[in-house]
Amino acid sequence: MKCDEGYRCEVCGEDVTSIVESDLYLRFVIGELDPETLHTSAERHLRCNPVLAQFICDDRFEPVVVDGPMAKSGLDHDFVSERTQLVSAGYRRLLEIIEWDGDRDMTEYPLPGVVERYR
Repeated sequence: MKCDEGYRCEVCGEDVTSIVESDLYLRFVIGELDPETLHTSAERHLRCNPVLAQFICDDRFEPVVVDGPMAKSGLDHDFVSERTQLVSAGYRRLLEIIEWDGDRDMTEYPLPGVVERYR
């Protein structure tokens, strides 16, 4: 893969063309993906990982509904609330990142509380 080609989604095979569509970078900014494994981890569109995407609550993201045992409707209320706060904050962080002027060090991408865990 060349750097300018981006990443292909392991689920649908299409290019993930924006960080705002990226399951990989969302997991990174919320602290679920070690920075050392970022470059070797599989990429997916957020919508191609509905179990994660269902927790995004933002007007700029069309809600995802999951059926079955991983549906948030069947999970513990406190877990769903905490998970929704974290994943939604991570999604908003991705939106901030695309607005930044110029290149930034990737160590600035994670949410503030997450940065401390990576150090």
